Amino acid sequence: MDTEKKKILESMTIPGILLAVMWLIKITEWQLSISFAHWGIRPLNIEGLTGILTAPLLHANFKHLFSNSVPFLFLGSMLYLFYPKVANIVMILSWVFTGFLVWLMARFSVHIGASGVVYALAAFHFVSGLIKRNPGLMALTLLVTFLYGSMVWGIFPQFFPGQNISWESHLSGLITGVIAAIWFRGEGPQKAEYIWEDDDNEGDNVNYQEGANQNLQDYP
Repeated sequence: MDTEKKKILESMTIPGILLAVMWLIKITEWQLSISFAHWGIRPLNIEGLTGILTAPLLHANFKHLFSNSVPFLFLGSMLYLFYPKVANIVMILSWVFTGFLVWLMARFSVHIGASGVVYALAAFHFVSGLIKRNPGLMALTLLVTFLYGSMVWGIFPQFFPGQNISWESHLSGLITGVIAAIWFRGEGPQKAEYIWEDDDNEGDNVNYQEGANQNLQDYP
């Protein structure tokens, strides 16, 4: 039990640190009445490339940050718990490649927030569970579907008329997560395999049992 608790706590370390940085930045903005939003992603702008690294750390307001905090911590922790060998790579891809796709194809605006990373992690867990059909991962897939299944609507701009929602970040994250799940399909828990005894072994077991019964009769 102590070992499992230790693994869970360790899996929360990196996502927890990143989340703490997000909150520290937002609190600093609030306390100093400033904004770091200009460090977001500005598509097809050379200076906006910096935003690929910084945009997920920035949020428009506390409501925006809070809406991303819980899924980021949960999905990030599950990544490090079930895929410890490739978790760092998947997290970096979810962060950087998602941001690059936003920079490459998003409409002209300043894009901030960790929602793209959240979408990437959710898509990774969902597709990985479907591919591997491992009981534990399938349970996680069902949980992700139950908790965040409605996120799929976030890739359609018509659902956010007049709102400053970066659906391009959502779509980019979804694409990144699917690619990562397929690419790393050989990592993490795999499909359960069952080994059954053949008929010959069963016959041997029967003969052995009959012999044992005979011995008991010979020596009462």
